[in-house]
Amino acid sequence: MAPRIAANSNIAPQITWFSRQGLVAILETIQDLIVISLCIGLFSFMVLELREMFISLLPPLDFPNVTADILFLLILVELFRLLIIYLQEQRVSIGVAVEVAIVSVLREVIVRGVLEVPWSHVLSACAFLLVMGALLVIRVWLPPTFAGVDPEREIRRRYQLSSILPNNLTREDPPPQDLLTSHNDARANQADNKT
Repeated sequence: MAPRIAANSNIAPQITWFSRQGLVAILETIQDLIVISLCIGLFSFMVLELREMFISLLPPLDFPNVTADILFLLILVELFRLLIIYLQEQRVSIGVAVEVAIVSVLREVIVRGVLEVPWSHVLSACAFLLVMGALLVIRVWLPPTFAGVDPEREIRRRYQLSSILPNNLTREDPPPQDLLTSHNDARANQADNKT
């Protein structure tokens, strides 16, 4: 057993270069590059679709085809906006995603024609639109989780504050600035001593 502990203690310093935060930062960067490439591809496809829409406006005018092209272009614009919001805020906007779903269903109903679609499909599309509309209304009352407040970070901050607060302060009291500074300096010194 004793040699095994010694072997493990030799391995531990070699693995200290592996940082979870560094790995997460690298993966987030790769994910951002993927989203940027999706934005570029979607923008290029939107330009091609816009060209097709202008060509379809030439005589003879096929009104259902033009309407389908315009609605499809609106769907692409909403998807592009969804990707931009993701790049800015690192979250998927529920409102924009619901709007894309609503416009997509309405496009299919308009393109195919309500009278040509079986009644069961129209009924399911109506139920889907009611659910999406309810989501748009309900999301107004949901608490803004991503409005600059990260719940996990807030819980971690409270835990860290509770471990450094003197006994006479409560968690609701803001900690003295010098206590936070000295605690952060001590943590930085510990990190320097580890390396």
